[in-house]
Amino acid sequence: MIATGELSVHKAVMSIDMPTILLLYGLMVLSSQFTLSGFYTWVALRLTALLQKPGRFLLAVMCASALLSAVLMNDIVCLAFTPVLAVSVLNAGLNPVPFLIGMVAASNIGSAATIIGNPQNMLIGQLGRLYFGRFLLWCGPPSALALGAAYLIIRTIYKMDLVKTPAPGKTIGTSWPAFDRHQSLKGIAATVVLIALFFTSVPREISAICIAGILLCSRSMHTRSILGLVDWHLLTLFCALFIVIRGLETTGAPLLIVDSLRSHGIDIRDLFFLTMISGVLSNLVSNVPATMLLTKFLDPSQHVQWYALALSSTFAGNLLTIGSIANLITFEQAKAYGVEIGFREHACIGIPVTVASFGIAVAWIALVS
Repeated sequence: MIATGELSVHKAVMSIDMPTILLLYGLMVLSSQFTLSGFYTWVALRLTALLQKPGRFLLAVMCASALLSAVLMNDIVCLAFTPVLAVSVLNAGLNPVPFLIGMVAASNIGSAATIIGNPQNMLIGQLGRLYFGRFLLWCGPPSALALGAAYLIIRTIYKMDLVKTPAPGKTIGTSWPAFDRHQSLKGIAATVVLIALFFTSVPREISAICIAGILLCSRSMHTRSILGLVDWHLLTLFCALFIVIRGLETTGAPLLIVDSLRSHGIDIRDLFFLTMISGVLSNLVSNVPATMLLTKFLDPSQHVQWYALALSSTFAGNLLTIGSIANLITFEQAKAYGVEIGFREHACIGIPVTVASFGIAVAWIALVS
């Protein structure tokens, strides 16, 4: 955009929404605290106590994944859960595929419930100036219903795998962060304080970077280790996308497309059409750039439009393997343990889960709007 003269260097830098970048950065630091303290590993290992009842274990894994993803970054949750889950299930002689797909599907669904659950929700929350509590009240119920539907679908499709009695399988040795009670409690305390601040008038990005700054002052946990887990690639992608979307705006192309759709009776601000367009676009170009583009045409005074976009763009991540970064993280990590989850196998679960989730979202929109 700069090289072609579409934007000057100054305009390119000014097009980056720094509050969104700071919020994302602060939450990544907080998630790093939980990863290094072994908290995620501890939670995953505690869940393995239910392995003797695979159906109940699947439900516990999905609920834990959804809950943690609603409060922390869903990508980080999947990154930490996958190795422990894969090794534990393989050692128990069970098929790890339904549990891994269930975990990542629940992570995507759970992250839709709050402003801080995933990157696109953070963007929507910041640009739409949405309140944390109202967002949770609007997006929480359909997310909980979608989670229940996803569990029933996975349990039905993998019924034979979930009624097997665990038997000792191949023993796989691995290493992960040891559980540090003090550091985990510090991370929990920081999270509680941060969420409490989200209910105040203090800007979310200020709250997030203040908490991150406090965590970085730790004498026992090296700053280099914490910052090493920050997803700098995602932060760079966000900055680049802000610039690209701004450059596209100057060409007038997005507005022409929206006007063309409107002339054919498709109003992007109509909640039903917005939900469908978001779902399709999120799987064509990924949900983050799709969200950045669609937010340009939403009415800031109509918060329900922003809620609908948050739900649909996140639920769409379960449709195909490439629909969500969390999917790619989970399936790539699983390969290291000999677990192959192909595009078709994931689609057999992802498509019905997404259809059910969108059905719930549309019904919820019709009920409350």
